[in-house]
Amino acid sequence: MNFKKIGLLAASFLLIGSVTLGVTACSSNSSSNGGNLTVSTFGLSTKQMRSDVLNPFAKQSSVKVKIQFGDSATRLTQIEHNPNTGVDVIELAQNNAVTGDKKNLFKKLDFSKISNFKYLSKSEQKLAKETNTVPYTVNSLGIIYNPKKVTINSWKDLWSTKLKNKIAIPDMTTTFGPAMLYVAGDFAGTSVTKDNGKAAFNAMKELKPNVVKTYTQSSDLSNMFKSGEIEAAVVGDYAVGMLQASNSNLKYMVPKSGTYANYDNVAILKNSKNSSAAYKYINFRLSNKIQKKVAGLNSLNNAPVNTQVKLTPTEAANKTYGSVAKRAKTINFFFVNSHMSNWISRWNKIMNK
Repeated sequence: MNFKKIGLLAASFLLIGSVTLGVTACSSNSSSNGGNLTVSTFGLSTKQMRSDVLNPFAKQSSVKVKIQFGDSATRLTQIEHNPNTGVDVIELAQNNAVTGDKKNLFKKLDFSKISNFKYLSKSEQKLAKETNTVPYTVNSLGIIYNPKKVTINSWKDLWSTKLKNKIAIPDMTTTFGPAMLYVAGDFAGTSVTKDNGKAAFNAMKELKPNVVKTYTQSSDLSNMFKSGEIEAAVVGDYAVGMLQASNSNLKYMVPKSGTYANYDNVAILKNSKNSSAAYKYINFRLSNKIQKKVAGLNSLNNAPVNTQVKLTPTEAANKTYGSVAKRAKTINFFFVNSHMSNWISRWNKIMNK
């Protein structure tokens, strides 16, 4: 099977699926009227993305906005193979942001044009400068499960024989695939950065009897829980609200031993002709008002990176915030990406036979 051709085909569908938001019509050459902007972003919670981010930005900035939805890796592949798609701003998972920067797909950012940049933490500002992208939310990995069927208190419980044929985990090619391998390395007692994942992959072999599916879309888990096909799954916290909305009995937990974090980052594409509107969008994304808004349980459930934003305990639920953020460990995506091709091959031989 030619996955490269499939990726390109999927990317073309993404472009065709772009839609124009109903906003003020402006000339892209008239910065005083706001201009035009095409935003490429994630395909999860598209309704909330329109209502809580894109429409308010368009109204405030008098920018005519077009939007493209899809998964992070496929959208990056589209840009890589056709830099002239017309996309100006792209929102990506951290590993894809690292890849995009390495392949020189982004404009060099002038952080002085982003007034809210100063409200990021020092480590987040460092990440921005290392990747030439700006983190706008952080998420992390946890376990969601049916407490009526199973009890889970730690990562190691996933390896229990009581969970044989009962769990789903993110595929290696997804945002949290590498984090799952990091978890396996912790279970094995050897970090993936010390032995290039050897012990972790041995741990994955041990886990294999328990795994029903390695999923690529979090939305797939909803029906699997409903049908009883699975009783637990490893998920990014951004998917928890969606899963609990359709399965109210599900419980989400982040083990006390810690978790692994991933930032979603925004970049301006190298061939963008709408830099002024793009900088406005990034600054808007980091603003106190919008960071607070999208953190809402009925919005995007995005944990804030703006340090001025404070959440109540209810608002902080199921987010990488407070105590969860403090025990969230970082993933070295520069290291991960240099091993990804080999890891995908090894993963498929073990998990996707």
